[in-house]
Amino acid sequence: ALASGLSASGPTPGLSASAPGPSSRDAARGAGSSGRGVGRGAGAGAGPAGRGAGSSGAAVRLTGAAKAFLGEPGVAVLTTLRPDGSPHLVAVRFTWDPGAGLARVLTVAASRKARNLTAAPGGGRAALCQVDGFRWITLEGHATVSDDRRRIATAVSRYTSRYRSSPPAPPGRVVIEIAVDRILHLNL
Repeated sequence: ALASGLSASGPTPGLSASAPGPSSRDAARGAGSSGRGVGRGAGAGAGPAGRGAGSSGAAVRLTGAAKAFLGEPGVAVLTTLRPDGSPHLVAVRFTWDPGAGLARVLTVAASRKARNLTAAPGGGRAALCQVDGFRWITLEGHATVSDDRRRIATAVSRYTSRYRSSPPAPPGRVVIEIAVDRILHLNL
């Protein structure tokens, strides 16, 4: 898994971020009573209220408004990197599983997004950004592609619950699973 730290140098009004960190130097900073600020780290004070466990045991934090926003039937932009390092962005529907710390995207194995992730041994980094007006949230983490029927069934079930309709069922369907280790959001 690739690890990276938050690159912000200090508090930004209205911007919140959280990501697990290995040490106390990664403790949250700038999170005021309004839940605004830039933070990183895990544990007490690591950002706005709300906590989900990542698949690696890492914790991410969300405000109540961010949790609600992720439950709305929105569309996000998924960003992956092509083998040449250039970004590939595509609009997708996705689901968020706070208990597992996973964002899931259903697609087909032959899609560019899936091929970008399978080109790197063990997967690669990906980001999902859902936007509505001046509210947005980005979920980032290590992504893998799976054709496991149980994982696909879980993704289908969550998709159906969130979007109130079944997803397409094309041949070669796979699920992209993003183990979220960083969340950034604005006005949530």
